[in-house]
Amino acid sequence: MAELEQHEGAQDLEKKIEETRLRFNNEFLQDSTDKYDSQDVERLQKDDSLVEGYLQWRLYVVDDALKMIDESLQWRKEYGVNDITESTIPKWMFEIGAVYLHGYDKEGNKLFWFKVKLHVKDAKTIMDKKKYVAFWLERYAKKEPGMPLTVVFDMAESGLGNIDMEFVKYIINCFKVYYPKFLSKMIIVDMPWIMNAAWKIVKSWLGPEAISKLKFASRSEIQGFIGLEYLPAHMGGTDPFKYSYPPLPDDDFQTPTCENGPIADEDEAESKEGEIDSKDALESSFSSEIAVKPKKGWRW
Repeated sequence: MAELEQHEGAQDLEKKIEETRLRFNNEFLQDSTDKYDSQDVERLQKDDSLVEGYLQWRLYVVDDALKMIDESLQWRKEYGVNDITESTIPKWMFEIGAVYLHGYDKEGNKLFWFKVKLHVKDAKTIMDKKKYVAFWLERYAKKEPGMPLTVVFDMAESGLGNIDMEFVKYIINCFKVYYPKFLSKMIIVDMPWIMNAAWKIVKSWLGPEAISKLKFASRSEIQGFIGLEYLPAHMGGTDPFKYSYPPLPDDDFQTPTCENGPIADEDEAESKEGEIDSKDALESSFSSEIAVKPKKGWRW
């Protein structure tokens, strides 16, 4: 009986996928080929898991999934997501270390860090910053297709001047619309009380399908989500990682993973230990550069 129900469920899903594709071609693609990147359209026609992701995120309501696909594909063309590379992003965005992938939570999900104290609102750089976030998400999607991310907003030493609600809404839309099924959790760590009103607005943007994924955690509570080995010292962790660029700090994608993340062999562990001193020197140099040239900071 269970096998029969499973078989019928698979058949129903196949029908939903076929219906979604057919209606997309008939209702959205006709006379609108310039709205989308042809690479995205081709992938939608071939990749069942992609269509399933939109359907699942919209509770298998085809009308809602189609609206999401339309919005997502238009965004991808507008931002040129398929053509975003490391070389097309301003170098200073990588150097500042305000956004990066590193480590795993206790469920084995990759961590996507936002160090809020390094952000300052600036309308002149908002588009570049949005593309920068898209760069990381697209990079991750290609390396770990179908694997969710845990977003961590590190609010330590931040204030109202570090918050740009337009940019926060964009980040939420990335997971709510543009990258379905990507979000495991969104954790806000050490949020100052003065920002409570702002994050109430954020909760309203998430919508019912994602609201349960938003978590607020103190320094001690974050340790319930992320092990000490992947938490920085100011969160009570023991992670020796020091951000520096280059290279990009996500080279552990291809290593074997256990329940709580990658397993490093002894040679790799020794190599990483040897890198710590040089990373400390780079960070010290970078901090001095910020003090002398504040315009090079990440400005929201």
